[in-house]
Amino acid sequence: MQMLNAEIINPFLNSMANVLVTMATLEPKAGTVALKDEDIAFGDVSGVIGMNGSNFRGSMAITFSKAVILEIAARMLGEKVRKIDSTVTDLVGEITNMVTGGAKNLLSERGYDIGMATPVVVTGERHRITHQAHGPRIIIPFSLECGLFFVEVCFEKT
Repeated sequence: MQMLNAEIINPFLNSMANVLVTMATLEPKAGTVALKDEDIAFGDVSGVIGMNGSNFRGSMAITFSKAVILEIAARMLGEKVRKIDSTVTDLVGEITNMVTGGAKNLLSERGYDIGMATPVVVTGERHRITHQAHGPRIIIPFSLECGLFFVEVCFEKT
């Protein structure tokens, strides 16, 4: 059975929107859900986090372009941010944690018990995202006034 259903994906979408509205007063618009067939990220910095449950494993990645993460960072920190530095990468890790934590809470209400790893942040043009599972990689583009960012979710039954 593939874990490619809205019951799994929607909590991540809802949590992502909630984190940005709450922490950065930005309202992202989710685009069309698609399958992704390569490891290359569509942005400049990604937060990746592994998850395990009693009968599945998976991971989530959030990838931001430089322009988008600098805008989010400026709003969250209350000051102009000019480059992707350690403060920004720490912030990407924290956003990844908050989104996964929010999705974990929503999924636990539906009977899913999920353990979370510590997020890893990867930077650089054309960096690779390695998921913890071998299931389908689902990617959802989000748009903001300052550009696009992407959420990838990958799960498999164990």
